[in-house]
Amino acid sequence: MKKIQSALISVFNKDNIENICSLLSENNVKIYSTGGTYDFISKLGIKLEKVEDLTSYPSILKGRVKTLHPKVFGGILKTNSNSDIEDSKKYDIPDIDLVIVDLYPFEETVKSSNNHNEIIEKIDIGGVSLIRAAAKNYENTVCICSSSQYEELIDALNDNCSTDIIFRKKLAVEAFNKTSDYDSKIFSYLNGNDITRELRYGENPHQKGRFIGNLDECFEQINGKEISYNNLLDIDSSINLLKDLVSDKPIFLIHKHNNPCGVAIRDSLLEAYNDSLACDNISAFGGILTTNKVIDEKTANQITKLFFEILIAPDFEDGALRVLKSKKNRILIKLKKIQQGNIHKRTCLNGELEQDFDSKTETFDNFKVVTKISPDKSKSDDLVLASVIAKHTKSNCIIITKNQQLIGSGMGQVSRIDALNQAINKSKKFGFDLHGSSLASDAFFPFSDCVEISFQNGIRSIVQPGGSLRDIDSIDFCNKNKMSMMFSGIRHFKH
Repeated sequence: MKKIQSALISVFNKDNIENICSLLSENNVKIYSTGGTYDFISKLGIKLEKVEDLTSYPSILKGRVKTLHPKVFGGILKTNSNSDIEDSKKYDIPDIDLVIVDLYPFEETVKSSNNHNEIIEKIDIGGVSLIRAAAKNYENTVCICSSSQYEELIDALNDNCSTDIIFRKKLAVEAFNKTSDYDSKIFSYLNGNDITRELRYGENPHQKGRFIGNLDECFEQINGKEISYNNLLDIDSSINLLKDLVSDKPIFLIHKHNNPCGVAIRDSLLEAYNDSLACDNISAFGGILTTNKVIDEKTANQITKLFFEILIAPDFEDGALRVLKSKKNRILIKLKKIQQGNIHKRTCLNGELEQDFDSKTETFDNFKVVTKISPDKSKSDDLVLASVIAKHTKSNCIIITKNQQLIGSGMGQVSRIDALNQAINKSKKFGFDLHGSSLASDAFFPFSDCVEISFQNGIRSIVQPGGSLRDIDSIDFCNKNKMSMMFSGIRHFKH
């Protein structure tokens, strides 16, 4: 155990610091402080010393330089080695074994101000240096870098004003995490990126949510309420699917819970919207709508009949905006060209998983015909469409298409047969004729059962990755029943 005998306190936010100062005073701990912190503690009637008196050097450059002095950092970094003790005596360096620092509110200033000079002035130099020095010398120095640690410190002060090495090391780890995060936010700002954006909440109301990045580079919001955590996930899913659907014709997508529930490619935007909605007009309620074409007034008049969260398009005609802005909470987004990152990350256990972004999108030329019968042109286009949609749908998934329209989907199932049955049942529920339709699976068929069920329900063309030890069973069934099957050679799991 090491007893605290002297402390340096320099905090921007003075909330709740008075209890600590009182306890330090009661335990005869010598306190050094600066500027506003010194004035605050003095008014409490607590005896303390100015850092300027310690260093014999005034605060200069409008307070930019206060604590950056060998006597301060020597006191914090001093060890019990003979040479350190000799240097301390020679240069009259005091022991400082507790450092309490609250950094300038850089992130908060970025959010509240557009004044670059003001933001720059909120980059803390001395405070970060004090934290790093104290954390480095955790064997001898206690480092408090956040008000959230005050209760722990008070517990230590009540225990004979002493701390053990385990406690000090834990605080050191938290300190370096703090300075690393602080520096990353400064880097993001100076690099032209936005920093953390607080959201209304996370995936659920009891969870806090944040976005780290620059949404202004992705889109322009021209109407509606604040975008939520779940909204952003759906937006991401929708625009990634749109990006992979290469067509000069109007495309209309409807997403719900990160999955496409409506997709149609047509000659007119209105037709594309109507046929996309027809895929599943129940799930579309409260969904995310996305298109590759400018929204016209005629289409807007039809869209406005549906309750939706977000409409994404490259632009909107003036007449369309008048219609769509009739409801103030509707989020309308002008999509910009997005530079997608190459790395996909997610948290896992006590760390992160990282992988390359799934940038592979198959075309018909990438498919290999493995049956005696090849699909005709219309079915070829439907197979490509189904394959692309499957890539952007939660696994396990089955996608059924016909005439460039999504007509059935089963997603997120633990059994591929369950996914297939879900897709078939959903298609029938919304009145689609499955005869002559096409199917895509995000992974291979381990047995021929899915192919057999597909045939029984009128599906005649299939694309799948292939690679099962029993691929031949599925191929043989297709050949016997005049079905076409193609292998993509690529699996697109989405977990």
